[in-house]
Amino acid sequence: MLGHCVLSGLAHLSGNSATVAFQLLTIVWMEQPPLIIDIRDILRATTIDQMRDVYIVQCLMETDLYKLLKTQRLSNDHICYFLYQILRGLKYIHSANVLHRDLKPSNLLLNTTCDLKACVASTEPKGPMPLSPIRATGLRCCLMTICDFGLARVADPDHDHTGFLTEYVATRWYRAPEIMLNSKGYTKSIDIWSVGCILAEMLSNRPIFPGKHYLDQLNHILGVLGSPTQEDLECIINEKARSYLQSLPFKPKVPWTKLFPNADPKALDLLDKMLTFNPHNRIGVEDALAHPYLEQYYDPADEPVSEEPFRFIMELDDLPKETLKKYIFEETVLFKEKYLEQPRM
Repeated sequence: MLGHCVLSGLAHLSGNSATVAFQLLTIVWMEQPPLIIDIRDILRATTIDQMRDVYIVQCLMETDLYKLLKTQRLSNDHICYFLYQILRGLKYIHSANVLHRDLKPSNLLLNTTCDLKACVASTEPKGPMPLSPIRATGLRCCLMTICDFGLARVADPDHDHTGFLTEYVATRWYRAPEIMLNSKGYTKSIDIWSVGCILAEMLSNRPIFPGKHYLDQLNHILGVLGSPTQEDLECIINEKARSYLQSLPFKPKVPWTKLFPNADPKALDLLDKMLTFNPHNRIGVEDALAHPYLEQYYDPADEPVSEEPFRFIMELDDLPKETLKKYIFEETVLFKEKYLEQPRM
């Protein structure tokens, strides 16, 4: 730990770690908008031949949402504010044509002034923290950022990325049903599903779909949402998966008010729009931000978007390790040139 910063290992540059490191640098860190964890430095050897590992220096955050939900209940004000910050960050990520693919409470870091940041779990935040009242902390001084892009992929409409889109995405409990049923060709709506699961967890302090394995996860989802409609089934391109769902006995939808009897009705309305089985009917991030539940915080002028969407012209998974290493070294050089010369607050 360095003052108010923390040192984290990004990757040992071998195997899949090199691919992950390059994704992180190109998708997120090179732009450094306010919504991304504040990277203070990137440490590596001075020459490419000597470079074996890459480390980052980033701002310290004391705990995370997962640990917070283990120790205390959130007020509706906190739930509303945290949800807005998550969606505000996701709006930037999606505007850059990026799928995060691993949003979950343990990747959302909190500091003692009630800031919320989504970040790399390797920072190992320490223990629970008391929540101060939202209105007393000053909302606009609370910054939310998103990181941990090890599973992120660019959703470039001009390029076929189906080789990247596998079912091995996201922690199971926050995984959208289409990932398990189709595995390829999914969209930004998978991140909205994850945010919906996080919202449900903030409302109850427990995961809404705690499946033990693939089929159990689907059963948990159907046990709440009910059996998929014919329209829902038509969006499933995997014939075996569609046949399996059709073979299951009918299940009615459980009212959200039964699961969360004390929740704000507006929160439940937004939850219903996020946790929609059919991804084509799932609410988008901009519409979610504009939902009445978030009205007190909604400010499109204060919701940054990417100036230029990311596009990959290569299949990273197929690149030789030495080529990836070269790209990583070049990205770290650009980072130092672009950011370390700028004055820091």
